Amino acid sequence: MPTSSSARTYGYVRVSTRRQTIDQQLDVLTAAGVPADNIYGDVISGAKWERDGLATLRKMLRPGDTLVVVALDRLGRSLSEMVKLLEWIVAEGIELRSLREGVDLTTPTGRMLAGIFASLAEYERALILERAEAARDAAQARGRQTGRPKSMTPEQVEKARALLAADWSRVRVAKELGVSRASLYREIPAD
Repeated sequence: MPTSSSARTYGYVRVSTRRQTIDQQLDVLTAAGVPADNIYGDVISGAKWERDGLATLRKMLRPGDTLVVVALDRLGRSLSEMVKLLEWIVAEGIELRSLREGVDLTTPTGRMLAGIFASLAEYERALILERAEAARDAAQARGRQTGRPKSMTPEQVEKARALLAADWSRVRVAKELGVSRASLYREIPAD
């Protein structure tokens, strides 16, 4: 598709957690010629598809525009969702450049490679989840706490039961024990 003179270049960056930083991705995209004002991003897992930055970017993109990402896995990790996004990009006449993989979606080879890399990203994500589950199972088998620690000790639960039996309100019990009402409801569901 011919690129019009009003075509713009946009970038998208994503990190999975707030402990990570998008700085490296921003540097790479600006070095590749993407205007800093045209870079959108999210701090959210690639497995999540409700992303504000990506949604805003999709509204900005027009036929002939170019979307640049550092790597395809920045767009997402689910193969089915990646395929939908890539199909949308192609249908809208948007050019996609992935710098790490050297993918150019304007060619059949580029579209094929994008699908392969998306499959590999999904596979890698599945392996990470599988390893995490195996580590949790091993820890549980050894009697170790896994996941988030309980917010109330057994002593606090016992005291809460006694206070509730004495007709204290849940708000008052939670305040007395220094826990949230949600924690109290989680440990002692309402009848």
